[in-house]
Amino acid sequence: MALWRKTYFILCMLLLTAAGTAFAQEQKQQPTTRILFLLDASGSMYGKWEDSDRMTVAKRLLAGLVDSLARYENVEVALRVYGHQFGRERNDCKDTKLEVPFAKKNAEPVKKKLEQIIPRGNTPITYSLQQAAGDFPEVVRSRNVIILITDGLESCGGDPCATSLALQKKRIFLRPFVIGIGIEQEQEKQLNCIGQYFNAADIRTFQNVLTQIVSQTLSKTTVTVELKDEQGKSVPGNVNLTFLNALTGDPEYNFVHYMDSKGKSDVLEIDALLPYDLVVNTVPPVVERKLDIKPGRNNVIPVVAPQGELYLRQSGPSPYGQLSVIVREQDKDRTLNVQRFGSRHNYLAGKYDLELLTLPRIYMKGVEVKQGETNTITFPPPGQLSIPSDVQGYGSIYTLEEDGTQRWVYNLPEQSSKTVLALQPGKYRLVYRMKSAQASKFTDVQEFTIRSGATTTVKIFNR
Repeated sequence: MALWRKTYFILCMLLLTAAGTAFAQEQKQQPTTRILFLLDASGSMYGKWEDSDRMTVAKRLLAGLVDSLARYENVEVALRVYGHQFGRERNDCKDTKLEVPFAKKNAEPVKKKLEQIIPRGNTPITYSLQQAAGDFPEVVRSRNVIILITDGLESCGGDPCATSLALQKKRIFLRPFVIGIGIEQEQEKQLNCIGQYFNAADIRTFQNVLTQIVSQTLSKTTVTVELKDEQGKSVPGNVNLTFLNALTGDPEYNFVHYMDSKGKSDVLEIDALLPYDLVVNTVPPVVERKLDIKPGRNNVIPVVAPQGELYLRQSGPSPYGQLSVIVREQDKDRTLNVQRFGSRHNYLAGKYDLELLTLPRIYMKGVEVKQGETNTITFPPPGQLSIPSDVQGYGSIYTLEEDGTQRWVYNLPEQSSKTVLALQPGKYRLVYRMKSAQASKFTDVQEFTIRSGATTTVKIFNR
């Protein structure tokens, strides 16, 4: 009995410490944590376990755990049992029942019900999980947890792994815990996909597992995201850190990274029951998959995210108006950002392709952004094309490339050819047919040159 008392004393101290820490945390109102014990009461639970049997040990440890949890104001427990209503000869695959629903201070009803349970039937885990979905009250701000204790595998042909995953994605409950009693190693993979699996090979391990699960469920867990440069030195990011639910892809937390004057990143509190991917919202973002979060402690997450600056310098007013640049990662088609001239923007260190929305467009390949440096981008001042002719017709402007090819740049308005247009320096060709012309042979073709800061006048002739 000394061993049992010592175990529960340690467990109680752990719970009280966690409660005090939670209260001290800016005295925020904590969400209710609802823990549903899903207990296997199939016939095999009568199997011998050390100097007792599996069911007797499970009942005794659960009763002590429920007593300890009763000390929490914001924790509720419930008990669902399967395989206990009918014998194996009936092969009832719906043999599951919520014996004690969630309520405040219901430790005594749970303990009394545990005393009455007799192992009898088979193991309908999938159906029990499906029914457990309705055991939790429909409350938005709550943490729903399932602790499944079993000594066997699904015996009714269901798929408990797919069922558990679907319910987690719907946020019916958070990460389930599965405690396997006397499970063969080759069979563990059929249980560890349901949730976080623990192999209780002996009674002492079973005790430790229960304590560990309580700690993971109720203890304060924090993370520190350390942004690193290419040399591994911590750098301020001032970027949004998004913690995504790794199952659903939904954002669970958003924080803007902060580093103090001593080079230390701050500590952020998160719920350890959820699986996370971390997105560091640099441009482009850095993603860390399947974070290894240890509950009840501060987890340091280093992320290599060196940044540099792209400065689009514009000297004086632009004849283009507010000129912008399309920024893409090198050799990729997807638009990463649209940045305006006159602005500065941070990018992840690397190479980028730029498309300046001038006429004609200017393409810059492999523009490098280096860690901690500013790359300044300019472009040649444009000249102007002036067409004073006010006629109706169909015309286009093309650039003349060095290899003799022509590339379309601009279509003149059909209703009036009269225009003043800003163009980059270079050689061009105007192709135009008046609307009144009765044949293609009356097309007017002229070549002209645009120089920076100068105006070139082109007249359209009636041919």
